[in-house]
Amino acid sequence: MLIDTTLREGAQLFGAYFNLETRKRIASSLMNMGVDEIELGWVGQEGLALFASHALALGGKSELSVWSPCREKDIETAATLGLKRINIGVPVSDLHIEKRLDSDRQAILRKLASAVRTARSCGFEYVSVGLEDISRADGDFALSMALHAEICGASRVRLADSLGQLTPLAMEKLVTKFRSKLNIDIAVHCHDDFGMATANSFTALEAGADYADCSVLGIGERAGISATEELVARLTLREGNSRYSTTVLKETCMLVSVASKVAIPRTKAVVGTDIFACESGLHTHALSKSPELFEPYDPESVGTARKMAVGGKSGRAAVRNALTEYGIDCGTDSLSTLTEAVRQLSLRLERPLTRSEFIKLNDEEVYS
Repeated sequence: MLIDTTLREGAQLFGAYFNLETRKRIASSLMNMGVDEIELGWVGQEGLALFASHALALGGKSELSVWSPCREKDIETAATLGLKRINIGVPVSDLHIEKRLDSDRQAILRKLASAVRTARSCGFEYVSVGLEDISRADGDFALSMALHAEICGASRVRLADSLGQLTPLAMEKLVTKFRSKLNIDIAVHCHDDFGMATANSFTALEAGADYADCSVLGIGERAGISATEELVARLTLREGNSRYSTTVLKETCMLVSVASKVAIPRTKAVVGTDIFACESGLHTHALSKSPELFEPYDPESVGTARKMAVGGKSGRAAVRNALTEYGIDCGTDSLSTLTEAVRQLSLRLERPLTRSEFIKLNDEEVYS
């Protein structure tokens, strides 16, 4: 199951500012996508109360939660929002405990216990504890923190690879270890500092984690976290999970792209404009016979379309297919000449040819 945190982790991206109207549109899109939980923001965020009220009124099936530091006062403030879920963050590595909080392990254990009990007493039905910087923490101490959270009434433990240190194999070992000892839900929060966030998140789910954090376009602090659109596409189109809608992915990504000022690369997995574009002779010929030969899923399933063009990499078969598509007759003798002309013009322009350029070039070759 997926926890989308575009509105919390994503909003922490350097230079990203989501106004209230944008936050409303993102929340609505995420509900239409079918994500299991939406983390609406953090305690103290501007306009959070008004936004939470709006999100609750939408009445979607997604659970709604808020993030809070491990402080009783903030948890009590979070309780006024009317949400049923809270995500409490607490550092678990000695580096953070000592240098950031100027504290020690025993004090952190006591603080965690107090925070969970406060959240329960404030009426939260589902209390999640995020163990921050777990990949650099002492493994046994981190597990003791998780077990302590469970004893105190936590509903979920979230394992946060805060600096993207883990590999899929390491993530599998971590989740397997915690899964064997805990009787509550396990989530993971994977950062993308070394480009493995989505892979680590999916591996965690395969290894027994109940939830994985993600954000649209993977936006977040530094390199961001695992990408919502990539996890949704994989879980739906390859794993057969029917709870998510992939047809809204592109629209949602475009919304977040504009709001966050993060451009979508044309080759971006799932939502890039050119991921189903082809000019290579071998691939174009194969696609004309059976798209599944070189397409991992139907382009329409993610709200996009196939795009084929002829250019410097095209062969006779690709040019012949283009002629057929445009309803143009061309003799066998002329095909080789036209193919060479296509290649030369494309190389000169340094791009594939447009439809009008191709038709004009054909006319020039025929009537020259």
